[in-house]
Amino acid sequence: MAATAHTASGERRVREDRWRNSLILVVTRRCDLRCAYCPTVKDDEPDLTADDARRAMALFVERHGGGDCKLFGGEPLLTPDVVRAVIDAAPPGVSVYVSTNGTHLDAAWVEYLRAHRSVTLTLSLDGAARDHDGLRRGAATYAAIVAKLPALLSLPRFVVTQTIAPSTAVRAAENFRHLRSLGITRFNLLPGYYLPWTPSQLHALREAFAEIATEFETAWTRGERLYLRNLFVRAPTPFYNTGFVVDSDRRIYANNLVLAGKLDHFRRELAVGTLDAPPTDAQLADAAARTPDVLHEALGGTLLDATAAADAELTTLCDRLYPAFFAMRARRGAA
Repeated sequence: MAATAHTASGERRVREDRWRNSLILVVTRRCDLRCAYCPTVKDDEPDLTADDARRAMALFVERHGGGDCKLFGGEPLLTPDVVRAVIDAAPPGVSVYVSTNGTHLDAAWVEYLRAHRSVTLTLSLDGAARDHDGLRRGAATYAAIVAKLPALLSLPRFVVTQTIAPSTAVRAAENFRHLRSLGITRFNLLPGYYLPWTPSQLHALREAFAEIATEFETAWTRGERLYLRNLFVRAPTPFYNTGFVVDSDRRIYANNLVLAGKLDHFRRELAVGTLDAPPTDAQLADAAARTPDVLHEALGGTLLDATAAADAELTTLCDRLYPAFFAMRARRGAA
């Protein structure tokens, strides 16, 4: 996505570049779902231990002082003790983000997260049951997740990721409106990356994003609360996270690309250290710079072109929304 935006008055704004100071912990590669659009490999791998997670946090804070800590999998809540260890070990200045499919969220988790107000919980919920369950192989989770929403919506930092697969792009705006009808106001939109997109599917994505943009503009004009995380985040590689990446086996990378099944054989080549022998910042930067070549070698031009096209539609959405967003902020500041 583009790195800059302009306000209605022409003022240039730079999007957050926090990926440079990001700790990404792959706490487990296990997952109890097999979402059709997910490229992550789910092998029989060790889980990150709580001690190693705390060690990675200490190393990250020593180097950077603060930033974002993102917990990924697999499904992170399959390792509850590790997730809690990371949250409890995070000092002021470190914002923790936990991404989950929601199947393991319960009342105890809600109370724990309510007590840790700086933690952002990101839930994967793709729309109405037809598409949400249709994209989850062998498990219908929509009803169970929606039943938990009243409690989750009470959390101070709760975001829903709506993933838009090529097959559901034609209903993406309809699914967005459905999620809003459930009371959800904080969104992250995620087109399916590293998947083939046909021209008609990309057209449907473009049309859906135009409708969603209108939803945001209308809501902001009315003074309604509606949040889009995509406006505040940029990263050099779509979908995958660049930073100080600690895999579940303690190896360290500059990017969690190695979670992808088609890139799994690159793990030894892409590793730049371990928790026992961590890389320098220069080694991480060099490894991050190799990412485009690795992706091209592993995936070829067709999938990368499709990913770039889908990502361009997301960028267009964000660029359209910046003027309305800054106007809304100005109105609130003047009130």
